[in-house]
Amino acid sequence: MNLKILAVATAAAMTLASTANAAASKTAEAAKNVVLVHGGFVDGSGWQKVYNILKKDGYNVTIVQNPTTTLADDVAVTRRAIAQQDGPVVLVGHSYGGVVVSEAGTDPKVQSVVYIAAFAPDRGESVQTLIANPPPGAPVPPILPPQDGFLFLDRAKFADSFAGDVTADEANFMADSQVPWGVEALGGAVTEPAWKTKPSWYLVATEDRMIPPPAQQMMAKRAGATVVEVRGSHAIYVSKPEAVAKLIEQAAQGKK
Repeated sequence: MNLKILAVATAAAMTLASTANAAASKTAEAAKNVVLVHGGFVDGSGWQKVYNILKKDGYNVTIVQNPTTTLADDVAVTRRAIAQQDGPVVLVGHSYGGVVVSEAGTDPKVQSVVYIAAFAPDRGESVQTLIANPPPGAPVPPILPPQDGFLFLDRAKFADSFAGDVTADEANFMADSQVPWGVEALGGAVTEPAWKTKPSWYLVATEDRMIPPPAQQMMAKRAGATVVEVRGSHAIYVSKPEAVAKLIEQAAQGKK
């Protein structure tokens, strides 16, 4: 009799597990909310091409306009955007935006996190600590000395370092419309990175001259992310929007 009870209980547990897995899979496939977070020196307008693709494919897309003053401020703005969503969220960060989504991505609504040529810090890490020891031979980003606590890239070198595969007109516009990046934001440390508890995806930009590709690969591997490598500059979200949107949609569908 006990064996029969055990068998029934085991079968019931397996059925429940199967049902839970199916439900989880269904939830992953049903994720239609995407929140896009920009990085330093730029604003959310760079996401427009990715936005257009995702909207055409039926996704609800919200673009965060971070003040890029402090990590706490940027996380607060991002969490407000997450709170506006009516279901599971795919949270996407580019560059410094990866730090923001790592901190904000622990929100219960966030189903998965996507890093686009982004910093993916561990607990206690910041942009400052991650760039302290660059790989040998890595190019040095042309960051100018701080002005009133904010950083800019040298306009004359912006295209080569940040947007090497973007059209000249777009690169010039990005250089001339730079958003001041707060030094305090660079020092903002993550408390509990979302990638420790949420599935993550990572797009490595193989021609990146801002965050060295080996550093991107290291962070992606450490996070256990599903990784794709795409030939492109740091501004790959502008130059290769199809590849970026494709990875975001894979995350939305839970495809590893």
